[in-house]
Amino acid sequence: MTASTTAAASPSEDRTPGRAAALHSDPRFVELKRRFRWFVFPMTAVFLAWYLLYVLLCAYARDFMAHKVAGNVNVALLFGLAQFATTFLAAWLYWRFANRRLDPLSAELRAAGPAPDVEVAA
Repeated sequence: MTASTTAAASPSEDRTPGRAAALHSDPRFVELKRRFRWFVFPMTAVFLAWYLLYVLLCAYARDFMAHKVAGNVNVALLFGLAQFATTFLAAWLYWRFANRRLDPLSAELRAAGPAPDVEVAA
């Protein structure tokens, strides 16, 4: 084994198939995935529904979307700008959720490794 192979072996030990299998069966990792899905799937559904509403209103409710709110600003422009605002809102909400609910558990998993009751195949 060369010096470069020996040096590279240490960090890659955590990336073995046995380590991955142990991680996927670790109850803490299962909880991390559950928490992630709990936030991401509903948020994605809400955002896609909001976007679909915007597209459908633009396609089928042209009179409503063309309604002038102030000067040359119409409802369609406000809805379009609201799409940008909700994108940033969703990103901020995810950042906040991840910092409070995902990152601590992820850091615990990185620090502790697989659960003690899980055998890691070598």
